[in-house]
Amino acid sequence: MKVRLLLTAAIAVFSVLGFYGYQYAAIASAYTAHILCSGVFVSARNAQSVLESDLSADDLSPLRYVTSEIDLRARRVNARVLGLAPRTATYRDRLGCVLQDEPAQIPPSAHVDVSSQTRDDWGSDRDQPRERDLPKLSGVLDWAFAELDPSRMRRTRAVVILHEGRLVAERYADGITKDTPLLGWSMSKSVINALAGILVQQGALSLDAPLAIDAWPDGDPRHAITLSQLLRMSSGLHFDEDSINPRGDVLHMLLEAPDVAAYAASLPLDAPPGTRWSYSSGTTNIIAGAMRRAVGDRAYATFPRRALFDRIGMHSAVLETDPSGTFIGSSFTYATARDWARLGLLYLNGGMWRRERILPEGWVAYSRTPAPAAPNGKYGAHFWLQVPDDYRGKAPVLPADAFHAAGHEGQFVTIVPSRRAVIVRLGLTRHPGAWAHDEFVARVLDALAR
Repeated sequence: MKVRLLLTAAIAVFSVLGFYGYQYAAIASAYTAHILCSGVFVSARNAQSVLESDLSADDLSPLRYVTSEIDLRARRVNARVLGLAPRTATYRDRLGCVLQDEPAQIPPSAHVDVSSQTRDDWGSDRDQPRERDLPKLSGVLDWAFAELDPSRMRRTRAVVILHEGRLVAERYADGITKDTPLLGWSMSKSVINALAGILVQQGALSLDAPLAIDAWPDGDPRHAITLSQLLRMSSGLHFDEDSINPRGDVLHMLLEAPDVAAYAASLPLDAPPGTRWSYSSGTTNIIAGAMRRAVGDRAYATFPRRALFDRIGMHSAVLETDPSGTFIGSSFTYATARDWARLGLLYLNGGMWRRERILPEGWVAYSRTPAPAAPNGKYGAHFWLQVPDDYRGKAPVLPADAFHAAGHEGQFVTIVPSRRAVIVRLGLTRHPGAWAHDEFVARVLDALAR
């Protein structure tokens, strides 16, 4: 009787809301399944904690009405709204979770033997800083984790600070440790920057030549779009980045499209390539698809780990894929705060890791050069050159050479070459303005100067 009443209520609700309401429900189910799956099987967090924070905070509170089930043996999460709009996310070793009811189309070589992988001394426990030796930094960390306005929660989860290549301070929220991989959201775009640089160095991709995309044949005006224009968010392609509208491009691409690269590449031009700056997660996934073509299907699934993550010690990093097996380079990279700091250190050192060149000579300088079409020089090539507006306070101007990998909910890796500093902040900040990252960076730099 209870099930019948619930089903009747669900049908009534969706008959009133119509197709638009069903789309909301489908998005809610997909988001819940994916975030819960990755939270449990990638981050190894308690399921209840993920449900009560990542899937309930602030404007996410309607997700409390999504019913979810976790199958620990199958490493799968099912979610639905009032019994309808079911979605499933499944975990794969070293590749994270994918939204698909059937096994993802991952090439046979995707398995990675991690038995011989060990962390190097930089990230060992003996290098863990002692905050009592750094009273100024300890005060900054107190500020970072304080909740100044209960109605606009910051929810800082992790902070890691490197100075002169040394770990000088770190702190974590309850339930999060130095071994907890956390979602970087659009900091993933800066990972794609690094992978693109490696392929340019190998000659597999070219910055200024038209990017070979099957959907853009000769004669199609999109055929002229270059890798550099995509990295600089200046492709001219249409893309709706509105993360509220369930019919917008970004939510459809991330949570419904079977192939994120193909979906983004199918969109029309709104402006001639190179003439207009427009932030777009779709352009990053087009690059991720081009990488697949460049390295080949069999090598693609392990490419980020072989080419980048393992070479700089980011052993915790997981870059998730769509159902077709293409990396969702715009949004879904998980890594510990220390490993996100390693990415920053690579860029601080001009693309070198110890004595090995990982990125091409001049690649970091290119990445932090303002995109010609970007307003006020705020964006480079998949790196922000200014703190995005939603996370900007009233701090003094930061050093001119500071640049940032930045992501949704207040994720940051800030690199300040003139101060030899890398500053990582990870959180769950839903309200614009609740986290003032420029003020945080200014406080850290002031403490390091004392």
